[in-house]
Amino acid sequence: MEAEKKQGFLATLSKITQSESFAGVLLLCCAVLAMIVANSPLGEAYAQLWKTKFGFSVDGVFIGMSLEHWINDVLMAFFFLVVGLEIKREVLFGELAGFKRAALPIIAALGGMIGPGIIYYALNAGTLSEHGFGIPMATDIAFALGVLATLGKRVSISVKVFLVSLAVADDLGAIIVIALFYSSGISFEWLAISAGIVAVLIVLNKMGVKSLKPYMVLGVFLWIAVHNCGVHATIAAVMLAFTIPVAPKIDTLSFMEKLKTIVSHFQEAESKKDGILLQNEQVEALHHLGKEKNAVQNPLLRLEHALAPYSNYLIMPIFAFANAGVTIGSNIDFNIDHVFLGILLGLVVGKPIGIFAFTFIAEKLGIAARPNGVSWVEIFGAGALGGIGFTMSMFVTNLAFSGEHALVATDVAKISILIASLTAGILGSIFFLVRDKVSHH
Repeated sequence: MEAEKKQGFLATLSKITQSESFAGVLLLCCAVLAMIVANSPLGEAYAQLWKTKFGFSVDGVFIGMSLEHWINDVLMAFFFLVVGLEIKREVLFGELAGFKRAALPIIAALGGMIGPGIIYYALNAGTLSEHGFGIPMATDIAFALGVLATLGKRVSISVKVFLVSLAVADDLGAIIVIALFYSSGISFEWLAISAGIVAVLIVLNKMGVKSLKPYMVLGVFLWIAVHNCGVHATIAAVMLAFTIPVAPKIDTLSFMEKLKTIVSHFQEAESKKDGILLQNEQVEALHHLGKEKNAVQNPLLRLEHALAPYSNYLIMPIFAFANAGVTIGSNIDFNIDHVFLGILLGLVVGKPIGIFAFTFIAEKLGIAARPNGVSWVEIFGAGALGGIGFTMSMFVTNLAFSGEHALVATDVAKISILIASLTAGILGSIFFLVRDKVSHH
């Protein structure tokens, strides 16, 4: 009875974790938990924890970083690697493959970045906070998918595909914005080393090297080089992702032939078996099966599937817990420039208007067309959900501000992101719920 209960619990847990909404829900829980802890008696310990240095000393020279930097620069590199792999997959095989299919989500994403960016900059131009224009530009794919999953059949598959492909294109835009506007003090020596490593990675790809090990080892050196050249180190992960090979070592027909041979050897050895232990030939056959299984798999997809669970269920929640905890007290000055208003209006108003306007203009000019069965009302609703900008927005916030007012501006920005994302999620949900009610009357 106990074993059955345990099995039932594990099956339920597995079903929950595999659902589209779980990553977004987990992210939200970690952000809320961070806010609770930061404003509890543990607040001081919470703040000090991220400043703790981790590393080692060599001849009295400390090599390492604070825990906050380990999370934001190193752990998040794996998140950006997964994002890069997703972008490459979508560009080659998905909704961004080919100009006609890619045009609409890319144009929509562009509108969804320019709209919020203009609103924020217009409100903060000439102030110390003007550099934060990139904060409201991003859409959080995990949160957006979570909201879509809770709406269920009220949102058509076409709308979901549009929003997901828009979010992927948006991620690429955010990466470009980080590289162009949130890098400082470029070291051309390290930049040249970075370019050299990328060149080697491209050569490996062109030579047909399918093993992931050399790519990952070179990826570590690329991270170090990019980190030292002044461009944000997580960009190294995206560059690495774009060089990961797509074609498998062997095609499916060859795999099936080898599979028949392996199974045949396994069956032959079965007749000689005495007892429950496998014959040496059978163990060897299983070993060959494992090798061939990896050889027939697409290296890009294999790496993405291996890393995605860690990115969604470990790295992003840790990032959220480390970055969303803001102490709300006398130190919070919502009147600091127009940071709060810029982010709130950027995400809640700028996103849907930008996405809708650019999509509308693109269709009217004949550059792109809406997916079949998707109405303009649904495009606007998807744009409203696009205003959920958590992970990338938090990430840009950590890079956007400098000087004495940076600490206060950062805290205000983080609270603004949480409020704006929650508002966008609620408004987007209400939008689709009302549309669903109206369409059934």
